Amino acid sequence: MTHRAYVIGKPIGHSLSPVMHNAALTACGLDARYEAVELDGADLETWIASIRDDGATYGFNVTVPHKERILQHLGGIEGDAELCHAVNTVRLDRANGVRLVGTNTDTLGFRQSLAEAADMSLRGQRVVILGAGGAARAITVVALQDGAAEIVLANRHIERARDLLNDLSGLAEDVPIRAVELSADRVRAALATATVVINATSVGMRSRESPLDPDLLPRSGLVVDIVYNPRRTALLEGARRRGAVVVEGLGMLVHQAAAAFEIWTGRPAPVQEMRDAAEYALGNP
Repeated sequence: MTHRAYVIGKPIGHSLSPVMHNAALTACGLDARYEAVELDGADLETWIASIRDDGATYGFNVTVPHKERILQHLGGIEGDAELCHAVNTVRLDRANGVRLVGTNTDTLGFRQSLAEAADMSLRGQRVVILGAGGAARAITVVALQDGAAEIVLANRHIERARDLLNDLSGLAEDVPIRAVELSADRVRAALATATVVINATSVGMRSRESPLDPDLLPRSGLVVDIVYNPRRTALLEGARRRGAVVVEGLGMLVHQAAAAFEIWTGRPAPVQEMRDAAEYALGNP
């Protein structure tokens, strides 16, 4: 039987997940395929019903805009998904019937990417996170778990940022956290003292846009962009010009995918093969 795994979202055509996972499945000699499925929120329940009892599905990944919406369709959540209130990986638990169990590998992916690319964690750092979606939730959890000195969440709609911080307020009560509006006037002061700035929005994906004017970035410290296409985003190019160390988004993408692969298959992920496939697909080393 040929097994299947999927990524669901909308839009989904830009996703590198099929490239990485099919490379991993081939490297491990598994008879399986990974496919992208574009879904509206209204179609989630029907699609889940179509795959849950087929006996061939390992599980699926979840991307924008379904990372929070998927929660209502699951039989349980585990790991950091409970803290993030967002899921990016679902496994099919067939121990007693079929139960969909969600987890979040974005936290692991971000933490491993930061350690690999910059040899650091967020411990003791003054962190500014741009965005308040599923990825921002995961990165805020990492910052709280690692013991950041301060966290500022900047989002265009400040109420969404405040809701996120309220959800996580009990995780590390000794870490100062606050929300600001993502505008030049509101975020300037936070950026002036930041040691780490992280773009957790999709602004810049396949474009030359930037979530903020790079001239507002601090002249030292670290700037991370989770956008992976292009690898050298406008934000990171601006950060380099100002003398900051930069971390591209591809590492987080690869490591979160590797964690999902291991959850589904029970095998060590061939991380280098997954990275090579993603880099080849992007066409820019």
